Amino acid sequence: MAEHNTTTPASAGADQAGSPRPASVPKQIFLVSYPKAVFLYPTFLAALVAAFYMMFTGNEDTHNAHIVALAFLAIFAVNLVVISFDFPRTTSLTLFFFLVAVGVGLWFLFSSRPDMLPFVGQMISSLRPLANATFYFFFAGLLALIYIGVLITVQFDYWEVRPNELLHHHGILSDLERFSAPNLRIDKEINDVFEYMLLRSGRLILHPSNERRAIVLENVFFINRKETELTKMLGALQVQVRTDSVH
Repeated sequence: MAEHNTTTPASAGADQAGSPRPASVPKQIFLVSYPKAVFLYPTFLAALVAAFYMMFTGNEDTHNAHIVALAFLAIFAVNLVVISFDFPRTTSLTLFFFLVAVGVGLWFLFSSRPDMLPFVGQMISSLRPLANATFYFFFAGLLALIYIGVLITVQFDYWEVRPNELLHHHGILSDLERFSAPNLRIDKEINDVFEYMLLRSGRLILHPSNERRAIVLENVFFINRKETELTKMLGALQVQVRTDSVH
């Protein structure tokens, strides 16, 4: 089910003036928005497993090679569905798994009983994909290069939340934008159950008090933990502001 939470300084922590700042409050929180390609890591792992399997077993057994190729293509196809469509509710996720189970069941049924529907059985029997260890290693290597590129890119584009300001680090020359952190409002959205399952990711929407535009960060990893840290920081900031106002 899609999740949407809003955190504000007033609701984030204790509101009694003069309360001490909690020791567990982080001094800074880094927020990184990742591209959708990061969710292809199941396909990357499947390619590595298939590559090592084919390397150690050899390519002589074409029957096993067909099974490995079909399994790899199935994982790849499901992974592409995950990054192409949103599954905001548990019901949609259940429906997806149901359709996959029906499809796999029909595949095995017509494979074992091709006489039930000769046309379908003949079509399934003619599908015999085959790949060697080199193909799988090459595929995994391409994804590895993409991941390295992503890791390098995010070093030049990320957000840093401090108790009194919000910083945007971007550019090769480390350009810096500053926003005021007091009264910062945080919205958390989990719009895809699959993506949350894979990397505990979701969307963070930042609303600085002195900015009319919202700052949207897609695919933030471990979003619940980030929200907890931000809640502690905003709550401690509210306590500090009220303490200063009293004195």
